[in-house]
Amino acid sequence: RYEEREDFAVVMQPFFRNTLLPLDSNGKPDLSFFAADCFHFSARGYAEMAMALWNNMLEPVGEKQTYNNFTHDRSKLKCPNPEKPYLSTLRNSGFRNSDLILKKTEPSVPYWAVIVAAVAGILVGSL
Repeated sequence: RYEEREDFAVVMQPFFRNTLLPLDSNGKPDLSFFAADCFHFSARGYAEMAMALWNNMLEPVGEKQTYNNFTHDRSKLKCPNPEKPYLSTLRNSGFRNSDLILKKTEPSVPYWAVIVAAVAGILVGSL
């Protein structure tokens, strides 16, 4: 939708796609990365996610890191360099008219089939 725009870009940042649960020295989940509810991140966890997101935004499309290793090491934080002093997009990563721009396709399942399946499921479940 935005591939042809010169002034706007949308880029997927996959830093969380293959992330594993951080472990402590005993091999148990490191709870210091999580809030009291064990679902949301703590300040330390948000700091890790912020670093991973920042790094992803500087990495070229097609070369983005898809995991976060939770090392809490500020030296892994990337900085813009004189060669690429900007956030990476499809255009400036060299994919202006490439195969990474997906063509619009028709859905494989018609919308009415989903509605029929949902109603049938409710009826069968209620019986």
